[in-house]
Amino acid sequence: QVQLVGSGGGLVQAGGSLRVSCAASGRTFSSSAMGWFRQAPGKEREIVASINWNGENTYYKDSVKGRFTISRDNAKNTVFLQMNTLKPEDTATYYCAASKRLWISRFPNDYDSWGQGTQVNVSS
Repeated sequence: QVQLVGSGGGLVQAGGSLRVSCAASGRTFSSSAMGWFRQAPGKEREIVASINWNGENTYYKDSVKGRFTISRDNAKNTVFLQMNTLKPEDTATYYCAASKRLWISRFPNDYDSWGQGTQVNVSS
């Protein structure tokens, strides 16, 4: 497994930007696809974005396409989620996750390691 520590959440006004980061240790980081999920109160956890092992392929939930960018730095064992033009409906706890696979995935069951979550609040 991979140990994941997320950081960078906070409070921002609608239209603003935040970047959340996730530092990994343990299993070789570059052998794992990575994902960002989010969970709002009373809602199920949902995929936000996923990136494959070398960063060449990405997946985004439709509602964040064009606003969010997932990236990774394998030399620093870190994955990032840059969030621009934030909306109140983006308010949630954001979780990074490491996959058992090299390739992107939308499915939580493909991820075997999870960060502790970082809170993002977007005010209207």
